[in-house]
Amino acid sequence: MLALVAEKGVHGFSLAEASRRAGVSVAAPYRHYADRGALLAQIALRGYADQESRFAAAMAGESEPGGQLAAFAAAYVHFAAEQAALFDITFAAGLDKRGLPELERAGRRVLDVLLGPARRLRASETEAEALVVDVGAVAHGFATFYRDGIFGSGPKALRRAAAGAAHAAELLAHGSGDPALAHGSGDPAEADGAGDPALAHGSGDPALAHGLGDPAEADGAGDPARTD
Repeated sequence: MLALVAEKGVHGFSLAEASRRAGVSVAAPYRHYADRGALLAQIALRGYADQESRFAAAMAGESEPGGQLAAFAAAYVHFAAEQAALFDITFAAGLDKRGLPELERAGRRVLDVLLGPARRLRASETEAEALVVDVGAVAHGFATFYRDGIFGSGPKALRRAAAGAAHAAELLAHGSGDPALAHGSGDPAEADGAGDPALAHGSGDPALAHGLGDPAEADGAGDPARTD
């Protein structure tokens, strides 16, 4: 099933085709699932379980809460790269998680993995939950950019995307909890370099905005895997 989704896309496959490839009758899936959405929801549960174990393992290697959130962000990018079909089913299949309580609970368990370190960094539960959402959004953004080829291709691109996600997550962790004020400025316009995206993390080069530190790597110089 995952191979079919990887080949056709999460919206491009049918249960009939999945049945044919599995060597069963077209009616067979309907003995277990009401429809295509129910099957995808069951697979998404597997996706959340995979994420929960991956992220917990990655964070276990760090003792400091900011480092734990950074480890989560990097692991999230790796999940999107290494389990692309599962990632798409979990996040891009159009599943209404509010109408699927089991799926909603599974997603909540993943967020709960992050709440431990977030609570150590924020004074209230509301602020801790906001930090979890901010870090999750940053990780998802880097994962999506990686999938879209923004970082190029090949192993170096994945390393850059994961490192960028980790760096951004740690900045959020040690900021105010507001992404616009992540560096402690009282002025949102000045929070990340006086409103200049290219200066967002102290670098005049957008490609270095997440502290990778190597201009040759940042621009793909000498990297045959880089497509742009």
